[in-house]
Amino acid sequence: MTDKIMTIRQMCDAYDVTPRTLRFYEAKELLFPIREGQKRLFTRRDRARLKLILRGKRFGFSLEEIRQLLDLYDRGDQQLTQLTQTYDIARQRLADMESQRAELDEAIADLKEQLNWGAEMIAQLQQKAAS
Repeated sequence: MTDKIMTIRQMCDAYDVTPRTLRFYEAKELLFPIREGQKRLFTRRDRARLKLILRGKRFGFSLEEIRQLLDLYDRGDQQLTQLTQTYDIARQRLADMESQRAELDEAIADLKEQLNWGAEMIAQLQQKAAS
């Protein structure tokens, strides 16, 4: 994309979000579009922030975590604080996701076992009914 300003419709089309989503992110102080009357105009910085918001949401970060991380961008330390905190939160989120996956894998294996047992029981009962 170029450095041009984008309308709310262009943002929605480019990032597959709704106008309501963009307004919500603005209300949560995650995006800061230029306001011209009722129009919202989004800059290159808004686009970069939206990409990070969407990525953070996909990884399970809360909007408050995302807002805090985005606010660290302007700290003046070449984003060291922002990157360090993002890295730490991401490592914790990865550990949480891996733990959830392990629990889910265990539940899936247990359910498969129960389904196999159920299928055997149904087959036995059908055999008895047929004889």
